[in-house]
Amino acid sequence: MRKIAVPLLISFFAFPVFAQKLTAPEATVKAVRQYRQENEDRIMRELREFLAIPNVANDAPNIQKNAEHLKGMLEARGIETHFLPIEGRGPVVFGKLETPGAKRTLIFYAHYDGQPVDAEAWTDHAPFEPILYDGLIEAGGKRIAFPAPAATPHYKDDWRIYARSSSDDKSPIVALLTALDVLNANKIPLGVNLKVVFEGEEEAGSPNLEKTLNLHKNLLTGDLLLTIDGNIHPSGRQMISFGNRGDIGVRVTVYGAARALHSGHYGNWAPNAAMELAQLLAAMKDQNGRVLIPGYYDDVTPLSLAECKAVDAMPYIDPGLLREMGIAKPEGNGKKLAELILEPSLNVRGMKSAYVGDQATNIVPEKAEASLDARLVKGEDPERKFQQIRGFIEKQGFFVIDHAPTMEERRGHAKIAKVVYEGGYRASRTSMDLPLSKALMGVVQGATGGTTVMSPGFGGSVPMYIFEDLGLTYIGLPMVNYDNHQHSSDENLRLGHLWNGIEVYGAVLAGLNW
Repeated sequence: MRKIAVPLLISFFAFPVFAQKLTAPEATVKAVRQYRQENEDRIMRELREFLAIPNVANDAPNIQKNAEHLKGMLEARGIETHFLPIEGRGPVVFGKLETPGAKRTLIFYAHYDGQPVDAEAWTDHAPFEPILYDGLIEAGGKRIAFPAPAATPHYKDDWRIYARSSSDDKSPIVALLTALDVLNANKIPLGVNLKVVFEGEEEAGSPNLEKTLNLHKNLLTGDLLLTIDGNIHPSGRQMISFGNRGDIGVRVTVYGAARALHSGHYGNWAPNAAMELAQLLAAMKDQNGRVLIPGYYDDVTPLSLAECKAVDAMPYIDPGLLREMGIAKPEGNGKKLAELILEPSLNVRGMKSAYVGDQATNIVPEKAEASLDARLVKGEDPERKFQQIRGFIEKQGFFVIDHAPTMEERRGHAKIAKVVYEGGYRASRTSMDLPLSKALMGVVQGATGGTTVMSPGFGGSVPMYIFEDLGLTYIGLPMVNYDNHQHSSDENLRLGHLWNGIEVYGAVLAGLNW
């Protein structure tokens, strides 16, 4: 097993017997900040070593290396750690730390795998070599020495680490473990028993997570599960998210002639698969982005009064995002982004047909493909959503199949589409009125000076329904910057968000009670 750099030299094999009095969030934050300023090099070393291990979800050998490394990080804190194995995949890394006298158990979820990388698309072509910049690259940031030179005693808030999983999710894991270091070093008592569930195939769609956790459900008893995946509010303020959207994938292939044809000889006569696919996709939404598929919004569970008030209170950041992203007019017919991410969506995530650019040839394409994703909200069933999309395609006159068409099928049907369901899962949403919801809001608001944004839901998708089915209440507590290039090239972490995350997680571990 790879040697782990332990941030503290004191023993972590047993936390002291804690007093029952819980520490105020403000006092914990002060202790965290002082510790962090004195130990930034240690924190950075641990994060750098973790980021340097390639972690593409389908790279089984390196995913196993990540799991072993992570196990060492947990055990260095005295956390009892076990692998929940998955054949041919990286294990779920499970850990627990008992707190004498604690009446509640808090579980943290994150994932240690990452998205595939195209090194040529990265500015420094080094997605697994953590690199430090003094700002965002596209805003003119310059590369600086990493680790920072001794003449720079503290890492500045606006500096950024560039590496795959620097934000999604290795830095939140390090932030959580550093928060434990702080509490132990300052003899600040934990208010809860702690468990962690770190997954190694989230970026591959979590195909084995439900089965694996059900096989070990006896380990997962607890009162609240916090996911530390995702990013904070685009305003830059800490956010608590009480839900996330579900997701399904759909692959659509439209067919023309049995082979590509010369566009001069057969254009205007042979059906053009690319054009037919474009027309089909265009028919799915109106000019404001509203999905036109019958029944698409029928199953949505309405927001509660508290959730509606929370949406109204969220910072209005749309104008700044429009400028930043170069968008003249958004979809949504005037609705705010905060409202739209709580609705079902339908997205064309990719299209392919024949060739373009220097490889363009004068042909009538024989087929055209599109990959769709549909984000689901509370109340919607993944299979029913797929059937709505499939039924719409049929109503557009297509003969819908789940395989490449035979010659007989080509001769018998003017319009053919292969429609394949790629799986998915339902959305989750936790009531903001629960005692534990209110308790969490109180602690985090105390740690952030009352600036935390409360959101009924998060736009992204995480398979939290699995934990709901195990009887756990789920809430999201992300920490990374919203402009982190998650899933893309030049993924990055703003250091100020790492520092804030350590403070928030420390305050929650010490002060959460309900």
